[in-house]
Amino acid sequence: MRNASLLALAAASLSLTAQASSHREAPFIAQNPSVDGTDFYMFNSYEAGRGAFVTLIANYNPLQDAYGGPNYFALNPQALYEIHVDNNGDAVEDLTFQFRFTNTFNRIAIPTGAARNLSIPLINLPPSNATTPTLNRSETYTVSLVRGPRRGANVAAVTNAAGGSATFIKPVDNIGNKSIPNYTGYANQFIYNVNIPNCPTAGRLFVGQRREGFAVNLGEVFDLINLNPLGGRNVAGSATADKNVTSLALEVPIVCLTTAASQPIIGAWTTASLRQARVLNPAPQGPTTSGTTAPRTFGPEVSGGAWTQVSRLGSPLVNEVVIGIDDKDRFNASEPRNDGQFADYVTNPTLPVLLNALFGTAANVPPTPRGDIVAAFLTGVANVNQPPNVVASEMLRLNTAIPATPAASQQNVGAALCFTPAGALVLTNPGCDPAGFPNGRRPGDDVVDIELSVVEGFLLGANNPNRTPAGAYQVYTDGALQDVSQFNVVFPYLVAPIPGSPNGANGISNPAP
Repeated sequence: MRNASLLALAAASLSLTAQASSHREAPFIAQNPSVDGTDFYMFNSYEAGRGAFVTLIANYNPLQDAYGGPNYFALNPQALYEIHVDNNGDAVEDLTFQFRFTNTFNRIAIPTGAARNLSIPLINLPPSNATTPTLNRSETYTVSLVRGPRRGANVAAVTNAAGGSATFIKPVDNIGNKSIPNYTGYANQFIYNVNIPNCPTAGRLFVGQRREGFAVNLGEVFDLINLNPLGGRNVAGSATADKNVTSLALEVPIVCLTTAASQPIIGAWTTASLRQARVLNPAPQGPTTSGTTAPRTFGPEVSGGAWTQVSRLGSPLVNEVVIGIDDKDRFNASEPRNDGQFADYVTNPTLPVLLNALFGTAANVPPTPRGDIVAAFLTGVANVNQPPNVVASEMLRLNTAIPATPAASQQNVGAALCFTPAGALVLTNPGCDPAGFPNGRRPGDDVVDIELSVVEGFLLGANNPNRTPAGAYQVYTDGALQDVSQFNVVFPYLVAPIPGSPNGANGISNPAP
């Protein structure tokens, strides 16, 4: 019965992706953006010379306006951010990378007319040079690797390969071109080579603000899909085109993630957790001040108790449009091994019914129960990314033995062209790109169009009620085009964020980024 429930969840997983990746998807997380996971990527690195590595990118804090001063978008020092890896298919984490953050006020003071030095209200002063801002708040973080249960005792620090420090610097957000004239050069200073415990080869690490790379028309989608799902792609741009996001990017040698060369398939997801209890301080004082010996003072809140998961993301959009609104917070607190509890919501996915109500015969309802997409979202596809003895559960799955496709040859419909109109998987199909979604997920994979097409019957073959007279499948779209050319071809792949001010140091407007 549990397996049947999970089969249904797979169908629902596809149906949800017509929305956006995970932005403000549940009532609680919508009020706590700093711990809101927005997108999760996992792919064999396609940077030249990095074919023996997997890149994991967890994005948090959605829909950042570049001009969000004076505080911008620091991550939450009261939170625990994690990336989990299951390398034996049992729906339980075997490796967990834990990220913790510390934000320190440097308390820059300037003289005033009263002959007193007072702390400035801004996050920075004029820079020392093009890549050295003068910051009034420093952001640092640590990364630990936990082997076995995520709250277990087998914990060791990830360290800087240059010097061995376990503390890393997060670059400040892109305040603007006057404050940081060369933001790319500035941020690239904080791409680290790192030593991962019990891993024979160094990995790479970057945490910082990036330009939002997920293309979707949020307003139109949530306005009862106020667009033409059979229309052209890139006809309406993307609602996220002028937004930034915060990325936790980690590149890890494949041999450090898999159990053995004979079992190259891994699954992964990201979570954020907060302490179970919180007390608000009616008289908050400033945090630790850099360069002083003063004792730490209490800020606006004091947190304690066990870590409690509040955000979860594997495949995109599962919580957006499948789980009932009153259970969305519960889904965010759940673990993949317990996904069967949501079976009542997913046995018969609602999105095809809604699309049919909105568009009639342009979006016929495929027959239920939907077992056609279980492989793509819960178990992996047999002979591609399905591990032996897999326990069905919602996460991204990647066959690390399938070589990365170079950026210039990637198909933004991922592995979709590997399937025939009859629903058969044929890796020799023209344009087949088995290194793309749902075999992991790359930044350039247009998961909205892929999943929207699948939920309308892409994998059903002759049972697809939306086949064209020629027998091909319909292509459904939100109009926004995802394209690998929007990204870098080197780690961390997502491009530098949009500056808060596009003006140069002289106040003259620069061309739009």
